[in-house]
This record gives sequence, structure tokens and C-alpha cells, in this order.
Amino acid sequence: EITSLLSLCGGQFSGEQEIRVNSPFWILNIPSEEMARGLMKRTVCAKSIFELWGHGKSAGELYASLKNYPTDKMLPYLQSDSTYKVHIHTFNKTLTQAQKIKKIDALEFLPFQGKVNLKNPEHIFWILEDYGMNPNDVPEEPIHLYFGRWVDGQRELIESYSVKKRHFIGNTSMDACLSFIMANHGRVKPNDIVYDPFVGKGGLLVSSAHFGAYVCGTDIDYNTIHGLGKASRKNQKWRGPDENIRANLRQYGLEKYYLDALVADFSRPIWRKGMLFDAIITDPPYGIREAPRRMESQKETVKSVERSTENHFFVSSSYHLSDIFFDLLKFGAEYLVMGGRLVYWLPIYRPEYTEEIIPRHPCLKLISNCEQLLSSHTSRRLITMEKVKEFKDQDENSYLLDGQYMPYRGHNSFREKYFSGVTKRIAKEEKDNQK
Repeated sequence: EITSLLSLCGGQFSGEQEIRVNSPFWILNIPSEEMARGLMKRTVCAKSIFELWGHGKSAGELYASLKNYPTDKMLPYLQSDSTYKVHIHTFNKTLTQAQKIKKIDALEFLPFQGKVNLKNPEHIFWILEDYGMNPNDVPEEPIHLYFGRWVDGQRELIESYSVKKRHFIGNTSMDACLSFIMANHGRVKPNDIVYDPFVGKGGLLVSSAHFGAYVCGTDIDYNTIHGLGKASRKNQKWRGPDENIRANLRQYGLEKYYLDALVADFSRPIWRKGMLFDAIITDPPYGIREAPRRMESQKETVKSVERSTENHFFVSSSYHLSDIFFDLLKFGAEYLVMGGRLVYWLPIYRPEYTEEIIPRHPCLKLISNCEQLLSSHTSRRLITMEKVKEFKDQDENSYLLDGQYMPYRGHNSFREKYFSGVTKRIAKEEKDNQK
């Protein structure tokens, strides 16, 4: 998520930090404080951002680094008429108050001239100490230390958009935190057009609209699109007259960004040819809470003496996971603008997972592949792809020639594998209880 936002605003990771991506503290190269604040307004994975004044692998290295930091950059925040405080944060270790005070006192060589104010200081400085990732093997001294001026931090975005407070929800409504992460992976920005082909209750549209994008979606379920049928909330039998996707955006003052939601079968594209969307962000159904469906055309020829007529009617049929994802990639390759991104969740049966089963397309480049655990044997992977090549007619079925198409078909049975694991777990728990 942070890498995507950095590429959107013009920043980048430092060369050193790319080696230590497992550290909770990351060093970024960002041209301005304004850009840093802009990143913090969007990210949900980062907690705070600091202006780095010094760092090292030991206290001595940290102090030497601080002494080499330009004094003219420090002085604006250390004036005699200002107030400040120093905060210590340790990762994977807890310090006593006495230990913290000792570490703060060791910074007395810095030219602080203002007064200490612990409740409401103008400037806050942090000492950050990294004691590694292993809670069973905590070193005596930190493996890396940082000191800097706190610039910004926010976590209110997730709470203010909590699904629990949302007007229109369902069993598969996307968690607010994840929906913002997906929008950030898609590098959604003001005036983009974002499309969700499996729109459901519209949770992913809300996060994209928050960032100023115009949003639209399609879904095969008429009742979902029109907000009809049984309610998902406890103690509520039927949905209200104004319980729909538009009402969700209106709830957050985002209705002006709502284009429309249409009843449509994704396996039969309804859009005119051309590059229409800046981002496609979606969570396809994997058959756990909602079954994947598409419409199947049946033709019945009625012969008469005068003429023959062909009547079409549609019945619901199963939509295999492999077909969903390859239709999704083909659609993204054809309808995304150049540089546009496709972001979607891919369900995985972990014992059989290899990177070769990630669907590919010659027009799309894989940007990131992140895992969210669902159970001991299943997970879903957030796949981000970017359009790097213009779509040609010969690219339409190119994936059929790819050797990795057949291995992925095994995931059509994801539902059975998911519930077989649940059944085994319940049986094991019952057996343990009997003992």
C-alpha cells in the first residue's frame, strides 16, 4: 500500500530500506513535508511519519548521526519560545520509566532551547528502537535506533467509515480498512473513474469516492442493486425503502461521485469498446457466503407455417472461479487505461499454493501479491496488476495458451476445500472434548 502511494506522490523507498522490509520502521525518500502529510491522509497501514534526524545500529551511531544533522534544519523547532516533548517507542520490548528518562537525558547535546510541555507541546520528538521480530529472542540492546520529529499520523479514517455504522450492508460487505487499502493499491486519485464488476453493497465504491474518484459498478443480483429483499442486520426483517448503494455514498457526503450501479452479468460485457476505467477494484464471489453465478442463454426455436421465431430466456448457472478471474484479467486488459490498475482478491487453498497459479495476462504486469490468512488451510491474496500494453484482438484468449491456466482450474473446488477444513476442525474439537 505504501509503495503504491509513494509512486503516486513521487516518493520512493531508500536503497538501504528495501533490504529490511520486515522492519516496522521504514525509511522513505519524500521530497517535501506537504507530500508526507498527503501520504498520511491516505494510508491505513502506516501509523506515523517522522522527519528523520539521525539513526544507527547502536546508541553511539545514533548520536554521531544526530551531530552530523544540519543545525539550520533543527533550529526552527528548538526555539526558546517553543514547547516540546520527547517520546520513546520500542518495538518488541518494554522499558521502565527510569530507562526511558535515561535515554532522553542522553540527548542533552542537542540544542533544545524551548520548554518541556508533556500535555500539549508544539513539537514532538521520538526515539524509535527496534529490538527485532522474534519475541522469544529479544536482544539486550536494540538492533536499530532512530530519532526524528513527528510530522503526522492518523487512524481515524477506518473508524469513521466503519461498516457497523453503514446504512446498507450485507454478509459480504468489505471491511473499511481493507477497502481503503485496495483503493490505495489502485492509486485512486481525484477525477478517476473506478469500476467494481461485482459491486454487491458498494463498499469498495465508498473508499474510492472518498479519494475523489467517480464510481460505478455492476452485479448480477437485481435485489442487491435495487436494495430489495431481506435485511442483513439483526432484528430487521426487510430492507428499508432507502437502503441501497447510493444511500451509502450519501451517508458520507460522496453522492456526487456516484455514477450508477447496473444489473449485469460480468461474463457478458455490456461496455462499448475502448479504455474506459482508471482502476478496477473488486472482490469476486468465491462461493463461501455467496455463490458465483452467470446467466446462460437457452434458445428454443418455435416453428410455424408462416415463420420461425427464436426466443431467448436466461437461467442462472455456475460460474467457475478460474473463469471469473480470467474474465476479469481479460476485461482489465481491454477496458483499463494505460497505467490503470486492477486490484482484486484471489482465494487460495494454502497446501496447494504456488505463485504459478496467479492468473496472468500479456497486457497486465503483476505489481504486488499480499496474503491475508482466513484459516490454517485457506487464505486470500490481494493481487494488484497494472496495464502496460495496449489490448489487441489477438490478446483476447491468449491465456488459454498459457501452461498455468490448467493448474489454476483446481481452485474451482475452493468452496469444497474450505468447508472440508472446517468440518475436520469441528470433528477434532469434538474428539478433544470427549477426552
